[in-house]
Amino acid sequence: MTRDLHYPIGGAEAGQTILQFLKEKGYSKHLIIRTRDQGGILVDGHPAVTPHVLQEKEVLHIHLEEAEGSERIVPRPVSFEIVYEDADLLVINKPANLPIHPSQGNFENTLANGVAWYFKQKGIPFVYRAINRLDRDTTGLLILAKHGLSGCILSQMSSQRKIHRQYLAIVSGKTDPKGRICAPIGRADASTVLRKVDWENGDYACTHYRRILYREDVDCSLISLTLETGRTHQIRVHMKYAGHPLLGDFLYHPDYRLMSRQPLHSCQLDFLHPITRREMHFEAPLPQDMTWIQAVSTSEAPLDNGS
Repeated sequence: MTRDLHYPIGGAEAGQTILQFLKEKGYSKHLIIRTRDQGGILVDGHPAVTPHVLQEKEVLHIHLEEAEGSERIVPRPVSFEIVYEDADLLVINKPANLPIHPSQGNFENTLANGVAWYFKQKGIPFVYRAINRLDRDTTGLLILAKHGLSGCILSQMSSQRKIHRQYLAIVSGKTDPKGRICAPIGRADASTVLRKVDWENGDYACTHYRRILYREDVDCSLISLTLETGRTHQIRVHMKYAGHPLLGDFLYHPDYRLMSRQPLHSCQLDFLHPITRREMHFEAPLPQDMTWIQAVSTSEAPLDNGS
């Protein structure tokens, strides 16, 4: 994967060293060193060193190149939907039953394997960089960075909560019209996977939800959720704590009468493009196995609107 970026230097940037300039643009120290060592830093077409003081009307050219892909990820033809792609990033709509990373016992049936296969068919080395994480059975939108710089900037945006995500979930019972759950989350005792609300040792976590509709015939609500924090299993743990667990959640509510997986969907992403700074907005409709919640029961009153 290669990417060429050109920065015309104006009066505001003049007087900065290349190192200072690149750090302000979001380049990590590691990426700057690697690019320098590859001869990828040029000023007006000539190789330059990072202490070089930039002058007005100079043009700084950065050539990013990754000749090798993620060597431990085996390319396999795994199905997934690309919602958007450009020179800097991919936005994926992930299906259910697909982990995003290989793990012990599953080295080949993951999103990472499918993305490696996609780029192998193009003859392009690709380093796998998933910016936001989704559980195996959670569906919906996630971002992949296509090179080191977009990876640096998007990762920083994610840690600063500048990538805004919205989720949809089907939960048990009739929730309040809207609510806010602030309860710290920590590891459950003697488990590396399970999480629980832990008021003594847990990390701060806050979830906001709004009821979209309620199905009285099955006693389930479709809710929209946004997160102030991004703790592991946050939505699943918080909604169980609130008395409205997600259906079909094998860890926290293994009730499979209506769903064979936890019905959680990343439906919306909003963020600034890491390179162009354009506003990016993406939506993904409910997957087919969750659309039943929107059907009006023939035996009960029409669904309410959450008011």
